[in-house]
Amino acid sequence: MLLSRTYHPSEDLAPFVRRFYVFEAELPDEMVIEDFLLSETAFVRCLLKGDWTGELAPGEWSQPGRTIFFGANSRPLPVRVKGSFAVAGFAIRPSGWRAFFIEPHSQFHDTLMPLQELWGGLADIMQVGVEAASHDDGKIAAMENTIRHRLAQIGSWHSDPKMAKFERFSRTDSAIRVEDAAREIGLSMRQLARRCLQSFGLTPKAVLRRSRFLDMATAMRGFSSPTEEDLAVLRYFDQSHVNREFKRFTRMTPAKFRDAVTPLQTAGLKLREESRFED
Repeated sequence: MLLSRTYHPSEDLAPFVRRFYVFEAELPDEMVIEDFLLSETAFVRCLLKGDWTGELAPGEWSQPGRTIFFGANSRPLPVRVKGSFAVAGFAIRPSGWRAFFIEPHSQFHDTLMPLQELWGGLADIMQVGVEAASHDDGKIAAMENTIRHRLAQIGSWHSDPKMAKFERFSRTDSAIRVEDAAREIGLSMRQLARRCLQSFGLTPKAVLRRSRFLDMATAMRGFSSPTEEDLAVLRYFDQSHVNREFKRFTRMTPAKFRDAVTPLQTAGLKLREESRFED
């Protein structure tokens, strides 16, 4: 059984971190779960227990260390877990990207790598602190302390308010046209595209396309109760369009996705819906 617990960041970190989380599962030693991730944000994960791997290339499964950075996903990232596992981590707000990293997010989408390659020894310090903590509050404190050190290293302590607005659009109005979003935010189409690649790692159209799919997937999993009007907005043009989107984002047909057992991806959808309307 998968247990998930989520926590809000401290006030000073709220512009940069969306949520902290702890996932745990007690499973038979030989049980293997194959699933996929489709993350809207970059996130960091400290592996505390378990045999966890991701598919870095077709047929190439790897666990790149215990402290892992994940870029946001434009396509499903297959993952595999064997036996019991426990992880703690945090999701990075796209609008806070520049406070954490010098390079644009577009260099890292659909990737996973040891966090040490990006944060050096701070990643090791965080992993040690999280592993030493016996309760969630200690794990969160270890991550928050490391985050503050990283923000001080970069030195900007700056979030992008216009990208925060686009993040809200992507979570609450995924059917909005890119042109309308740009106008509401106060950016030209070119400026919005450049800022999205910097912060989200993808073009505005790709961000909204993924969000629209996740809205439909959340409704299919029963975590949201959209009105008929909401569903009408989200529905695709025809069945072939639906099939293409599901193939793109799940590698399954809609019917197979509806029946598939996807505990990790489903936990992500549940968390997404719970925090959907939070700033």
